[in-house]
Amino acid sequence: MKILHLISGGDTGGAKTHVLSLLSELQKKIDVKIICFMKEDFYYEAKERGINIEVFEQKKRYDLSVVKRLLSEIKKGKYDIVHCHGARANFMAFLLKLFYKIPSVTTVHSDYKLDFQDNRYKDLVYTKINTLALKFIDYYIGVSDSFRKMLIDRGFDSDKIFTVYNGIEMNLMKELTNPVEFFKRYNITSDKDTILIGTLARLHPVKGVDVLIRGAKKVLDQRQNVKFLIGGDGTEAPMLKELAKELGIEKNVCFLGFVNEPSSFFNAIDVNTVTSHSESFPYVIMEGGAFRKTIVASNVGGIGDIVIEGKTGFLFEDGDHEKLAAQLIKLIDDADLRRKLGENLYNSVKKNYSAESMANKHISIYKQILDRQVK
Repeated sequence: MKILHLISGGDTGGAKTHVLSLLSELQKKIDVKIICFMKEDFYYEAKERGINIEVFEQKKRYDLSVVKRLLSEIKKGKYDIVHCHGARANFMAFLLKLFYKIPSVTTVHSDYKLDFQDNRYKDLVYTKINTLALKFIDYYIGVSDSFRKMLIDRGFDSDKIFTVYNGIEMNLMKELTNPVEFFKRYNITSDKDTILIGTLARLHPVKGVDVLIRGAKKVLDQRQNVKFLIGGDGTEAPMLKELAKELGIEKNVCFLGFVNEPSSFFNAIDVNTVTSHSESFPYVIMEGGAFRKTIVASNVGGIGDIVIEGKTGFLFEDGDHEKLAAQLIKLIDDADLRRKLGENLYNSVKKNYSAESMANKHISIYKQILDRQVK
């Protein structure tokens, strides 16, 4: 079995973590290679892990000269399946199918109708292109049952849709920057009594970080020993900073920008949050769980599959910043509850969401695809 993965290479966040974790495990079991279309952090991290990766660089998104190189690679390498990740890879697979018959599968990491919501031009053009390209992909992997249902509801063939929940490599959580040193880098001051509530997300409309800031205002009206740490960058950064200023809480809301040591971030905070309007099965919940940090999250997508109310964390309905604030105050006031829920989440992640299990499920799917091709 020989599988070729395609990805843009500019990926960050959950999709990046997913693909690097998946390929690290798959390469122990089958013959895999990944091709990306730009040389950025994704490429260098893959090289560090010993993943077989190559860059077919595109000067612009519409530079289609790489299609010829991809065709040559597939024929020369005698690959059995092309596995795509993201809009650009989906479009490449669509073009490849015009010239060469090879089964394709794509992992749906997010709601593709919302991916370019922060840029009007990209939303108008790229969302339409990706939606069209998806119709020509042979098979689909949703990273939660809710995403499988989403695809079915949008007219995709249920017999061609699989579900594989994200998996995490627990052993990557070893090299950490001491919290004091970590906070120094970001000019954050806190004492031992300060509760640190964090979120790590793209500052994109779909991530609902404004919900966290509005919730923070409610919390800070009642508790002063709290700081909110927002890690990530994106188009909404200026608006979110202005919102914190308008609400008069800018001294307690710290914008860290891009965080290149997510493990050190999760190690340093007390409570993790996800306030997204749409999610699949976010890695940041598992990454926080690996450090025994409990979670307060919006009840969207597959989040409810891992966040069990009152056992591994708390859920609130999408956009309900008042409920978010009430749950945070409960955790701020009760250190024992924070520890208990964090420990439960850690045990759940370790038992149910390993990278090895994720890889094994992918291999099973590849076998099913190839069996169907023979029939």
